[in-house]
Amino acid sequence: MALIKSQRETLLAPLQSVSGIVERRHTLPILSNVLLEKQGEHLTFLATDIEIQITTHTQGAIGDENGAVTVGAKKLQDILRSLPEGTEISLSLDEKRLLIRAGKSRFSLQTLPADDFPRMALSEGESHSFSISQRAFRQLIGKTQYAMATQDVRYYLNGMMLLVDGKELTSVATDGHRLAFSRIEINKELPRQEMILPRKTVLELNRLLSDNEEPLNISMTNSQICFAFDNVTLVSKLIDGKFPDFERVIPNSLRHQIRLNRLQLIQAMQRAAILTIEKLRGVRVILADNTLKIIAANAEQEEAIEEIEVDYNDESIDAGFNVSYLLDMLNNVQTDEVLWSFNDAASSSLLTVPENTQFKYVVMPMRI
Repeated sequence: MALIKSQRETLLAPLQSVSGIVERRHTLPILSNVLLEKQGEHLTFLATDIEIQITTHTQGAIGDENGAVTVGAKKLQDILRSLPEGTEISLSLDEKRLLIRAGKSRFSLQTLPADDFPRMALSEGESHSFSISQRAFRQLIGKTQYAMATQDVRYYLNGMMLLVDGKELTSVATDGHRLAFSRIEINKELPRQEMILPRKTVLELNRLLSDNEEPLNISMTNSQICFAFDNVTLVSKLIDGKFPDFERVIPNSLRHQIRLNRLQLIQAMQRAAILTIEKLRGVRVILADNTLKIIAANAEQEEAIEEIEVDYNDESIDAGFNVSYLLDMLNNVQTDEVLWSFNDAASSSLLTVPENTQFKYVVMPMRI
């Protein structure tokens, strides 16, 4: 059965949009596949890992037959990527095989029945929705996503909390050692709702959203969140759990503060990091007499010392920090200067952006 004739790019772009969530090796083999559905010139691509579902569609699929099939997402993507730009491609079904023809190239891929493909049930119940630009939301999650835990037994830390409250949208992420907080205003008054997005959902949104003013429509229920933008619809389950009270973690009043050039601090930290112990990544930060020193040492007794001039004449502070945690934050805010506030060597410190109370980064000290 002849299914589709189309340009390589018409098929590749939507396939790349959905295939990021596909696992190569899954206990359910069909979850390694993408579902292709053709209705007239309308071609839909759908992928899921049970927790997240991404759907996108494209126009311009030529072919008399309508139909649906599932095929290995990564294999199809690799084949399309490897073909020259502008290649005309035809897809046809031959019993349980998908035949791909492109110029002198021929491929035959195994398929599984479209009827067996698991679709996420959309949750019923009360929902709230609002719109925001793709750029604004991407920047919001970009300022916090690096602080998510990766494989913590406290599963609710392996994600990002989104909080809507009135006309404010807040994102918070923490792994127990540091916490990133960012807040923006939205154009709609909404009741307070806390949601914990899975890590994979956050990373996919960061990959798929564009850095432009095009709209992103977000709708939320108690158990699901849906993001619709361009031709993409991403539906994600929410993590069921209680996120830590982030407002209690963020220190309100810190006695000492210095202002630093962000790029100068990044470069000094990167150089010092070369001689840290790899697993610990610890540096000593010494603040005294108009100087910030960053000192690193390793098991071979090698040492790096970086000095930055600062405006500071108060009591000296000598604290240890994970340099990767500091660099994560510094690399993800686009500002010329940062403010670094301390109480003492045993307390958490706070990094902020001048003239901006809507971003805060808390980092705990470490023993060195």
